[in-house]
Order: sequence, then structure tokens, then C-alpha cells
Amino acid sequence: MTRPNILWYCTDQQRFDTIGALGNPHVRTPAIDALVEGGTAFTHAYCQSPICTPSRSSFMTGLYPSRAHNTRNGNASFEGHPPLISKLVADAGYHCGLVGKFHLQSAGKRTEPRLDDGFAFWKFSHAPRDDWKEGHDYAEWVRDRGGDLDAMRNSEERVPVEYHQTTWATERAIEFLDAAQAEDKPWMLNINPYDPHPPFIPPKAYADRFAAEAMPGPHFKMSDVESQGKLATVDFQTESRTPEQLDAGKIQALYSAMISLIDDQFARLVEHLDRSGQRENTIIIFMSDHGESLGDHGLLFKGCRFYEGLVRIPLIFNCPGTIVRGLRSSALVELLDMSATILDFAGIDLPEYFQGTSLRSLLLGEAPSDHHRDSVRSEYFDALDGSFTKTGGSASFATMYRTRRHKLVIYHRDNLGELFDLEADPWEHVNLWDDPASAELKNRLILESFNSHVMLTTDVGSRRIAPM
Repeated sequence: MTRPNILWYCTDQQRFDTIGALGNPHVRTPAIDALVEGGTAFTHAYCQSPICTPSRSSFMTGLYPSRAHNTRNGNASFEGHPPLISKLVADAGYHCGLVGKFHLQSAGKRTEPRLDDGFAFWKFSHAPRDDWKEGHDYAEWVRDRGGDLDAMRNSEERVPVEYHQTTWATERAIEFLDAAQAEDKPWMLNINPYDPHPPFIPPKAYADRFAAEAMPGPHFKMSDVESQGKLATVDFQTESRTPEQLDAGKIQALYSAMISLIDDQFARLVEHLDRSGQRENTIIIFMSDHGESLGDHGLLFKGCRFYEGLVRIPLIFNCPGTIVRGLRSSALVELLDMSATILDFAGIDLPEYFQGTSLRSLLLGEAPSDHHRDSVRSEYFDALDGSFTKTGGSASFATMYRTRRHKLVIYHRDNLGELFDLEADPWEHVNLWDDPASAELKNRLILESFNSHVMLTTDVGSRRIAPM
């Protein structure tokens, strides 16, 4: 196989269980379903932080957020980082483009400053708002077409499809694809729509297709309110409430509508690849940076928690004639592994410091499909600005260690923890942390987590060259 093109589509805040072909009958995702049927889907893929900037910084550097030294939203800068994977790919001879969100640095009160990112094509949109005087390509596109984003967002119809940020991202992506054909080199395009990130305001034309009463409701038990009350000092964007108090069915319907719009626009990209003759030599990756609570445990949005809906995300690879078709792999994988896989397919040796491991052999059918890692890790280090948290900002620090069967979460500052048996309790309602019968298991997992993740992922400084 010649070096492939890479179409890398990353949504924002999309849970793992939001795709029809992977078991959700309440969504409409025919284009993503076709990607699943024709490629390999990882059903147990995990982000390295349940919030935007640390997750994105992690998979863009191949390092856990704490090792990349970029652990919070709202950061002033991202200094001293190793080369971004987009830079490595560009330096290897690829024509690279970015459309949409980047969010490795704060876009508050400014558009996000450029890094040495390797992108020759840069069409930026942090969020579908008109909050920036200049440098926000999407807002300028809307204004140039006579639209008023603020007025549309606050109208009953919401932002119509023809002005929507997801549509804009597709238009810019097609612009890149057409120009890339003239380049005598392979290309990589990273597309980052803002949806289905809150606020949940899809175009009314899509919202009308999904009824609240048809939604399944969140994974919730009344005991969740008490359980979340015990974690009240730990950062999160909302407090636990019942599905009725949240109007959870309506929120699920709006979230599904946003994903349906993503699917329709994603279909346009795949069709354009087909028509342009580029499809056969293009690896398509579909993923998200982290998930969404969506009413599970009585919570909405995100913060310092590690429930499946928050840290488990879609990850699909597809390339006709190259990547195994119709495979649903249950292997534990991390987004760091997705990053390593991009470099591998681009013909780039993994840097010595890289903490991801390539999935290429599995994707080509050359390795067992049911195992990649023994465990996965996710982190949260004071990641939310206090003004956006119910606690007023308490500098929460927490880590998740998940094996095939168990999940261990430690809220280090608060001396609190959660332990779940995911075989017996897949939606994490029964916390075994204080269960005397689980004490030995808890202690073993704490030791495993420390030995296999904390010690082996610590930055020990420069390479040793002499005894002293």
C-alpha cells in the first residue's frame, strides 16, 4: 500500500453509544453505520481526559495529559510540548489541513494562537458563536453570507442547516480535498465540528425528527443522587438530578438530532471522496475527544468523573481493501493508540517518548482483534475554570484505571474513590470502594495503577548517557 491519505474526523463530546450499527436504535447514522460495516470499530476506546483541552493535547502529542503538561481548559499557552503529530506527518511529506476546533490552548477573549502545527490549510472555528472580532473563519463565513449567528442561535428555528458550523466544516473540507488533488503528495485532513457539544441546539428541522418520548432515558437509579452527593466537592458542571428534573428525554432527542446532522454532513465528505477517486487510498478515522453524561447518574455535561458515557468514545477506521471489514473489536484501546496508528500508516517511526501503541497490525488482520492493552488510563487535573463549576473551582485531581472487568477511580485531593465491577454492573451504579469484601481487589488495583501507569508514564527527564 502506498502511503495513504488520512481523513480524520473528530466530533466534540460524543459518547460511544450513539451509533446505530453499534447498537443504538434511537439514532439515525446511516453514513457512520456504513463506515462501521466496511471497516473496524473499537467498542472499548477511551480518551485520556474527560474534558477537551487535555484530551486533545494528549492525542496530538502521544502523551498522557500530565506528561504533556497540558491538563486544563482555559490554559494560557502550550509551551515546551513535543512535536504535534500533525507536524510529524507534515514533515514526512504530507499536505496537512485542519478545519474547525483545535483547542490545545484557550480561545477565551481571543482566537486560539497558532502553534508549530504543520497545517498548511487552516480554517478555524472554536465554537459556533460570533465572539471573536477576527480570525474566526466560521463566523466570518456566516457574516459574509448575510447571517447573524447570535440572532439565529436564539431563534425558534435555531441556526439553519445552510448556516450551521457542521455544514461549514464540510464545505471547507471539500475545498481542501479538491485542492489536495493538485498536490503531488499524500494528505491528512483533520476535521473538528463542534457538535454534539452543548448547548443542545440543533436546527429545528433536525430537532423535529426526534421525539423526547421515544428516547430510552439515561442510566439512572435513585441511589445515584446520594452517590453524587458524596462527590459534591469534586468538580463537575452540574449536580445530580432525576431524569424528570433534567427533562432527560428531550435532551437525548436534541443530542440525537445533532448527531444526525453530523452523519448527513459526513456522508457528503465520503461521497466527495468517491466521486474524486480518492476513496480507495484514504484511511477514514471517525472519533470524538470525550463523551457526555447525558443524564447518566443524574448528571449533564462533563467534569471530574470517569463514567463510561464520559470517557468511552467512538473510534472507527475504514479503508477499502486495506482495513478489516465488519470487525467490532472489544480490545481496550486509548486515543494515544489512534495517534500512534496515524504515524504508523504515514510511515513515521514512533518517537521514543511516545506513549501510544499502533493498532495497524490489528486493523490489517495480522494480530488478534480482542486484545491490545491490559488496561487504560484517564486523568483530570484541575481542568475546569472555577466560574464554570458548581463547587466554584476546587482544583480536583483524579485518575481512572480500567481493566477488562474493573474500573478504579481515585479522587486524590478528596480522599474519595469508586470501584466498579463492569461485568456485573456495566453502568456503574454500585460503588464497591467501601465494600469490605472488595478491599483486597481495591488494594490490588491501586497498586497495579501505580505500577503500570504512574511509574511507567512519569517524565524522568533527558536520556541517560553516562554513569554520572
